[in-house]
Formats: sequence, structure tokens, C-alpha cells
Amino acid sequence: MNRILVVGSGGREHALAKCFRKSPTVDRVFVAPGNPGMRDVATVVAIDAMDFDRLIEFSKKENIDLVFVGPEAPLSAGITDVMQAAGIRVFGPTARAAQVEASKSFAKKLMNLADIPTAKHVTVFTLKEALDYISVHPAPIVIKADGLMAGKGVTVAMDDATAIEAIRHIYSDMEYGPLVIEEYLQGEEFSLMAFVCGNKVFPLQIARDYKRAYDHDEGLNTGGMGSFSPVPLIKEQWVEDAMSSIMLPMAKVMVDQGIPFTGILYGGLMATKEGVKTIEFNVRFGDPEAEVILARLLTPLDQIVFDVMSGKDVELIFDPRFALGVVMASKGYPQSYTKNTPIRGLEELSIEVCHMGTDWQDGWVNQGGRVLFVMDLAQTLEKARETVYKEIARIDAPGLFYRSDIGRWKDEQV
Repeated sequence: MNRILVVGSGGREHALAKCFRKSPTVDRVFVAPGNPGMRDVATVVAIDAMDFDRLIEFSKKENIDLVFVGPEAPLSAGITDVMQAAGIRVFGPTARAAQVEASKSFAKKLMNLADIPTAKHVTVFTLKEALDYISVHPAPIVIKADGLMAGKGVTVAMDDATAIEAIRHIYSDMEYGPLVIEEYLQGEEFSLMAFVCGNKVFPLQIARDYKRAYDHDEGLNTGGMGSFSPVPLIKEQWVEDAMSSIMLPMAKVMVDQGIPFTGILYGGLMATKEGVKTIEFNVRFGDPEAEVILARLLTPLDQIVFDVMSGKDVELIFDPRFALGVVMASKGYPQSYTKNTPIRGLEELSIEVCHMGTDWQDGWVNQGGRVLFVMDLAQTLEKARETVYKEIARIDAPGLFYRSDIGRWKDEQV
């Protein structure tokens, strides 16, 4: 029986803990640092995700069989490297491989090497270069900060003023550094994630994510305000094209460059009139896509990981039903917000909830920007959507807000 340590504290990690706990070969799940809402399925351990020494000490003391790293920050900082050096089995890319997410310019270099379809782009290094480029390549255009930004470092500028403001904001923190500016793509967006080990790539089913804060894709970019899976309007051919032209070539070019990837490779993709193109790569499960995909995954997660790491082929089996979930976020997110506002009624809900940023203080309160992920599985997308919004209406949380259009595709019911 396996003992699992999940590193991280948000809804993705709660979903991972739930999924591991369902496995018949898992004895116990720990989450570090976790949050109080995860105690339904895991033991919460008060160790910060960036405290690698204490995580190693804990893993050895508790005879942990597998460490699964959820968020990007510890991966980029080298948690996989130090755990491997300590003889601990860990699932996640090395620090060098994690640069595919940590550096937009690095990812574009690899895409160019492998001839992976993506938006036309340029990497600039100064404020003047960026503004000069905008002056001859007007909006709509996309501005991407180079580092880790928790899903909020991208500005889709529909006018020049917004683009210039985003550029000036990025260079207010630095005088010199890479910034990616790319063409604005139009089409149907979807998330394709896969278990990867070297040249072997095993895709999960796709999901749809909603990045903007408010209905009708208005407001600032967030870490994600809702998701659903499967995605009926994404053609199977598009997914096959994405595997052959994007996911497999990325795994191969990383092997060829001496930085083989092991972990979850996330492709943020757009089906355009010219074919499927890459918006971005991440090096971990998307959040909130993980919540809906893992809720549908029937193959034991620990066995998948062990087989993938051993070089074996795996078969991923999914519940055919639709999973849909809505994020409840703190008012003001993704900018400043008030913490410790009360959340009542969670115990009365009849459907699944993943805790993204809560605390228990004689009752549930918000502690993060994204706070709750309320989710259901149903035979149709509309039924799942109907149930989720009905249950959300029972939650008394005056400090939270949510989008009301999750599960609609360009304002049309699927």
C-alpha cells in the first residue's frame, strides 16, 4: 500500500488528494502545506511547499512512496532535483525542464526548434524595444511577462493603450529583461494535459478553462474561474493534430536538447482557421482543469504515475459523464481583496467541493484569491451546470463572487 505526499495548497492539490485517496493501492495521503478543507481525504502537514529540506525530512520519516508536486513555483526552484538527489521518488520535471513554464521566451525557443505551431512572436528586452514594436504592430496583441505569474502574467490587449499600459507595468519592476509579444489568435481554446516521461506522452481528456474574471470574458486574466470536461465542440481531429504536431514534438525536442521532461505537460491550445496552435505550455496540472479531469479519471492515479516513470505504457480510463465546476473567488480578485470573510452552508451541499483558499476559524473563511471550486458530474453538461449553480446559491458568502456563464460556449448552451 502506497503512502503519497502531495505538495501544494490549492484546489488542484485537493483534487489530487481526492484522486489518490480513491485508489485501492493507496494507504494514506499527506498534503503539504495543504489547507483545512483537505482534511476530508488527507493529513495536512504544516510544511511550506518551498521548504525542500523539511519536505525531504518528512518524506523519509513517513516512508513516502511518491511525492507529487502540484504548483509550478517549487518545480521551477528545483524540488525534483533535490528530492531525487535524496533518493525520494518524485513526479515532476527538473528545474531546467520546468523553464518551459517559468520562461515564455525559453518555451518559444523550443517551439521554434521543433517547428511547433504557435502565434507569431518576438522577444524584446527593454521598454523601448517593446514600445517600438507596438508602434508598428498595433492591437489586438498579446503581452506575456516572462516569469511565473500564477496564470495572470498575460495581457490580451484589444487596443494599443492597454498594450502600452501592460508593457510599462512589467518594465516598472525591471530595466532589462525578456518580454514576449505575440499575435492575437482567434478560435476555440482548450487545455490538453498529458503524463510525460521522455519521449512517451499519454494524454488526458481535454478541458475548457475560463481565464477572465467576469461573465462574457470580461475583466482581468485570473488563474481560472471555472472549467468543464469533456468539451463537445472540440473535434477529435483537433486533439489528434495537437498530439502529433505539439505535444509529442515538445517531448522529443526536450529529450534532444538534453532536458528530458517527466511530469504533467500542459498545452494551452487554440483551434484556429490555420489549425491548432500553442498558446502556452505549463509543467503541471492546470487549476481548475485538474479538478474536473481528475474527478473523471477512473484509472488509479498512483499506478499511472509509477507505470509512466517506469517507462511502461498506460491506459487512461475516464468516466463518460460531464464534470463542470465554478470558482468562487474573493471580491476584488485578481487584485487586492479582503480575507477572513465568512463562508456558511458548505456542509449542506450535496455535490463536490475543492477548497482552493479557505481557513477554519470557528467556521470557514476565505484566505486566498480563489476560494472554492464547486463541481458536479452529470450525463449532460447542462445538467451539471444547473446543479452546480443551484448548489452555489445555497452558499452564504458575501465576500465572494463567481461567473454565471461557466458551461456556456460563446453564450450558447452546449
